[in-house]
Amino acid sequence: METKNSDSFGVEVVTSSDSLSEIESEDAHHHAPAWSVIPFALLLIMIATGPLFYEHFWHKNYPIVACILAALVVLYYLFGLHNVHAPVHAFAEYAQFIALLSGLFIASGGIMIEVDKEAKPVTNVIILLIGAVVANIIGTTGASMLLIRPFIRLNKNRIKPYHIIFFIFMVSNIGGSLTPIGDPPLFLGFLKGVPFFWTLEHNFIPWLFACLALATIFYFTDKKNKSDYSFGESTHQPSNTVTLVGTKNFLWLAVIVGAVFLDPNVLDWVPAIHYDGQKFSFIREIIMLTAGYLSYKFANKEALQWNEFNFEPIREVAFIFIGIFGTMMPALELVGNFAQSDAGAAMITHNSLYWGTGLLSGFLDNAPTYLNFLTAALASQGGSISTMSDVIGFSNGEFVDSILSLKAISVAAVFFGSMTYIGNGPNFMVKSIAEQVGIKMPSFFGYIIRFSIPILLPLFVIVWLVFFYWGIL
Repeated sequence: METKNSDSFGVEVVTSSDSLSEIESEDAHHHAPAWSVIPFALLLIMIATGPLFYEHFWHKNYPIVACILAALVVLYYLFGLHNVHAPVHAFAEYAQFIALLSGLFIASGGIMIEVDKEAKPVTNVIILLIGAVVANIIGTTGASMLLIRPFIRLNKNRIKPYHIIFFIFMVSNIGGSLTPIGDPPLFLGFLKGVPFFWTLEHNFIPWLFACLALATIFYFTDKKNKSDYSFGESTHQPSNTVTLVGTKNFLWLAVIVGAVFLDPNVLDWVPAIHYDGQKFSFIREIIMLTAGYLSYKFANKEALQWNEFNFEPIREVAFIFIGIFGTMMPALELVGNFAQSDAGAAMITHNSLYWGTGLLSGFLDNAPTYLNFLTAALASQGGSISTMSDVIGFSNGEFVDSILSLKAISVAAVFFGSMTYIGNGPNFMVKSIAEQVGIKMPSFFGYIIRFSIPILLPLFVIVWLVFFYWGIL
């Protein structure tokens, strides 16, 4: 069977159904099949079970395991699917991710904060709430690295895993919901066209509700901790002062945060690598890594020593997320394709966007998950993520239910990143720092079963009911 079409010059073009089938087959050839998510699933299983059942092997070989699994998927994309586009994008996103995390981790490691107070529940709550605010200024990674060590030292005689878990909940994740600097998915939304103060305007009440709810739960949990609030047998009397050492590193933090805005897709004068019609930044990443290096080279040695600073936490994150970014390409692609299909588009509401974005953000990196669901939400109404005017219009409510949909995606991507150790980059670093000082942290599944399901899941259900399903606030 043949079909006739006219090209732009009026010339009749004959296309057979066989040719169309070949084109469709060729196009489908570039898409990942369902079984290609196996390496990603295997990596998640090993992250969860390694520290429990084969700890020595895992801690010695996790870099090799992560790199091999990532390489298998990347090679399959390159030579099996002949898809270069996805691996290049994954590499670019990983470079942006690790440059920001590394810079913030190193620069904050040269700042020593000493809180000379009694480790009472109220003091801990205040630190957690301050961290939730600071996360919007220097990012969840910067706030986490700046405050986790003084938080641990303050509670040195009564530290328990729940202290670290609530820190991850409030400072490493939910706290960073108010600005694009706060968390990577919000920053990606800003680069696509979401106004800078949009998140502050629309996410503030859910952020405040979640932070106060978690602070209340933490307060009563911490109050039951019968360990001595004082400094044990020491005769030291707390002076109720806060001491800062290495304050010059705040300047390096400012450089790193400022570099975030040097995006060639927003500022045409910023040099970029051009590939496949898109511009990829590299100046920004060079500045971040250089600032991190210089902040370490010229850091206050006393602050580094007091913080017991070393590179193992960022090394662990770097290798684990090589595996995650490399192996999650098929999973993201399958989710994105379904969401943009007719069947998927028919299911898209602000409620499904909240739960879809949220649940996947807990197990996939929340930044690309945010972009996938924003792409699907726009596509379902005829918009495009690649058109900045469409994204701005979506943010301003020019599409049906678009403000509530974007709010659902934004809140869920940031909030649900706290559901697992791999939901957000700082989670793993905080866990690693805690374990280095001897705190016995729960396993991957232990984290989910003991803390995420009984504490976070009910809270997120309430957030959904109040702000999205019933729309009370």
